[in-house]
Amino acid sequence: MSAVVGLIAGGGRLPFLVASGARGRGLKIVCVGLADSVESGLAGEVDVFYRVALARPDSWIRKLRMHGVNRAVMVGRVAKSRLFTPRRILRYLPDWRAFRIYYWRLRGKEKQDDVLLCALADELASGGIVLENSMAYCKEHIATAGVMTEHQPGSGVKGDIEFGWPIVKKLGELDIGQAIVVKERAVLAVEAIEGTAAMIERAGRFCKSGGWTLIKCSKPNQDMRFDVPCVGPDTIRGLAEHNGRCLVVEAGKTIIIDKPETIKLADELGITIMGH
Repeated sequence: MSAVVGLIAGGGRLPFLVASGARGRGLKIVCVGLADSVESGLAGEVDVFYRVALARPDSWIRKLRMHGVNRAVMVGRVAKSRLFTPRRILRYLPDWRAFRIYYWRLRGKEKQDDVLLCALADELASGGIVLENSMAYCKEHIATAGVMTEHQPGSGVKGDIEFGWPIVKKLGELDIGQAIVVKERAVLAVEAIEGTAAMIERAGRFCKSGGWTLIKCSKPNQDMRFDVPCVGPDTIRGLAEHNGRCLVVEAGKTIIIDKPETIKLADELGITIMGH
């Protein structure tokens, strides 16, 4: 393994976990943080930090290659629909690689997240930067099979999982979302572009009696280089606030942000976390 690794970072806590994991392996971390997304505190957790424009991937490549990087991890929140969208792209002063992604690599293709991200990955590879599995440096935070909390699932959860699992997998296949809310074998809410937190809030409004289960999983052909499902303390607080009782995630393919702290919080708030 190379002694240096690149980190292409969006917002949220996940880039910090990746940086910590890579540093724990003795690797030098060169980070390009996506402007308007990356948190400024990340600069203190890596060896080299650059803030880069969202639609200028050639600058990402040049800065990473300048430090001998040829492999990188891309993690963190970013509104991917903003990256290479016609007309809107112009406000981000795109470089030639951004135009090539949209007008060549994506020509004639649907502009779904997975397709766009694969095109971006191919463009990075053409410049000498190969994207790695986004879980490579945070394996201790990956969900495991079974109940992970002291708080056990209530009656009916098994039936809701059996009912909801194939539905959420189908949603992932259609690139609609990665999560649903289920109670008594009925779907209360479906995740779409608004994200998991907004879906949780909506479920709470529709089911004030609570006791529902959130199921979140990877897509059937999940590309582990990006968009891997993540849950964390905010997810648990959202469930507790809106009367959810159980969080079911896909074992081995879901990252639990700050896993020990998240599990402890779930126990304090009476929420079950299960890996399926």
